[in-house]
Amino acid sequence: MAKLIVNNKSYIVNAAPDTPLLWVLREELRLTGTKFGCGGGHCGACTVHVNGEAVRSCQLRVDDVYGAFITTIEGLSAGIEHPVQKAWIKHQVPQCGYCHSGQIMQAVSFLRSNSDPTDEEIASAMRGNLCRCMTYTRINKAIRSVVQDVGVTEI
Repeated sequence: MAKLIVNNKSYIVNAAPDTPLLWVLREELRLTGTKFGCGGGHCGACTVHVNGEAVRSCQLRVDDVYGAFITTIEGLSAGIEHPVQKAWIKHQVPQCGYCHSGQIMQAVSFLRSNSDPTDEEIASAMRGNLCRCMTYTRINKAIRSVVQDVGVTEI
């Protein structure tokens, strides 16, 4: 039995220590906003925050995150009130939408560490998150608008 802190709530989960965090989030806690993409940490669909940093939940085992603070897309804000989520809507970023919880989590973590990124820095930070619909230009515009319209201090 493992104790996890997810979205500011404590959970006791009955998972083997080597179970990927992704599956505990999705199957045991029913937080299905975090998506399975490749299972190898290459696509970014499963991105969550662990202690504020973007990580691939398919690559972390439950015993890697004992005592850590985990945030999923569901814990980012109540509803869709986070500035990055609002920017995603404003710029109509998603097409199929499958990858975008991971995209948003990556963008939030990036913006917390870089309050005034260049377009090249945005592209570099987001490179590990793949989008089959190829909405990369919209992703860049959404991230840029957060910096310009809201400011990173609210993230």
